[in-house]
Amino acid sequence: MNKLSRVLAGVVTMAMTGAALAAPLPKAAKPEAVGLASQRLQRVTDAFNADVSSGKIPGAVVLIARDGKVAYLQTFGFQDRAANSSMRADSIFRVASLTKPVTMVAALMLVEEGKLQLMDPVSVYLPQLKQLQVGVEVKEGSGERRLALEPARREVTVQDLMRHTSGMTYGIFGDSLVQRAYRAADTMNDQQTNEQLIDKLAQLPLAFQPGSAFEYGMSNDVIGRVIEVRGGVDLNRFIVERIAKPLGMQNTAFLLDSQQTTRLAQPQVAPGAPPLVIGYNPAKPPQWFSGGGGLLSTAEDYARFCQMLLNGGELDGVRVLSRKSVELMTSNHLPPGVSYGAFTQELGLTAPLPQYGQGYGLGVGVRQEAGRSMVPGSVGDYFWGGATGPYFWVDPQEKLVVVMMLQVADMQLRTHYRSLLRNLVYQALQ
Repeated sequence: MNKLSRVLAGVVTMAMTGAALAAPLPKAAKPEAVGLASQRLQRVTDAFNADVSSGKIPGAVVLIARDGKVAYLQTFGFQDRAANSSMRADSIFRVASLTKPVTMVAALMLVEEGKLQLMDPVSVYLPQLKQLQVGVEVKEGSGERRLALEPARREVTVQDLMRHTSGMTYGIFGDSLVQRAYRAADTMNDQQTNEQLIDKLAQLPLAFQPGSAFEYGMSNDVIGRVIEVRGGVDLNRFIVERIAKPLGMQNTAFLLDSQQTTRLAQPQVAPGAPPLVIGYNPAKPPQWFSGGGGLLSTAEDYARFCQMLLNGGELDGVRVLSRKSVELMTSNHLPPGVSYGAFTQELGLTAPLPQYGQGYGLGVGVRQEAGRSMVPGSVGDYFWGGATGPYFWVDPQEKLVVVMMLQVADMQLRTHYRSLLRNLVYQALQ
């Protein structure tokens, strides 16, 4: 299939899904019916409206569901401030790393079908990743750094890739010599395919020995390619046909049709500055279906995905995963004594650090202790956020799902709203 045909096929796949009947979660008669106080929820509304008015954010969508029913769904501000278009409940967002949990669900579906095993070396599925080396920085007497290579002490496993202990990194979040090599290889080029990405990674050194460190990086993109190899279709088609369409997530995929493009939320820029494109560019759709960060979705769609997880893998009679697979996904997978890459601290509230009482599962952070965290929650809640602003968490103890869709690239601002929303949601519980 040539490049144009491949793009058009993906658009058609999503367009067909978009033609399905909308399937939002049912609404609670009033917030009090599911144990939330209307008066206290008003604080969420007031806070976001104030920040839109002050120009701090362009807009947002916030959805809060409890006991499987939506108690709060509000839109704020602008879908595109520059175009003066209002935010809508069905505005579509570049969800960045909120892609990761969806990709991990896809992989676990293949595990349940006997087509994939977490214990396997990834070379079982992608042979070119068998002989990887580790890059070690050596400082010369002159102060210059050089990269020495040493063999990996063991192979990268599927579990390593799913929990970010493969040694793979992101070239864009640091300036180590390995990260420079990632940038030189253009590993984030959205016109590459997943197959081409693997060929690049096969030639690049790992930043750490496999299993020794949590290093947030391209591991989940490799899982995206494994899904393509074992699932027999490209990642977009697998997620649309096997997850999004069955769950009624009508606006979730890696590509948009022309109608959906009109609902794409945009970040705001300073007056007179050129438009800012972060991620998906409708004028040049991606060839790369990034399992780590390429999906587009809405608040209502993503809430359905979260509710499926909270329900133990099932929603409205559609079972995506078994209950035990969801338990595996949302348990801590980081081994004792693991170290952490330099960027981990920059993940803010989502960082899977012991000092925050948090670990990391398969595509999600997990809360392990009642204390230590700077925000409220429950032991066993799981969560993640994206570099473009979105954030979600699921609290099984409180039967709670919260999704915030936001397009803000500034890291400190993203962290601020994640903390703000946690505080404002939990104070509204009755």
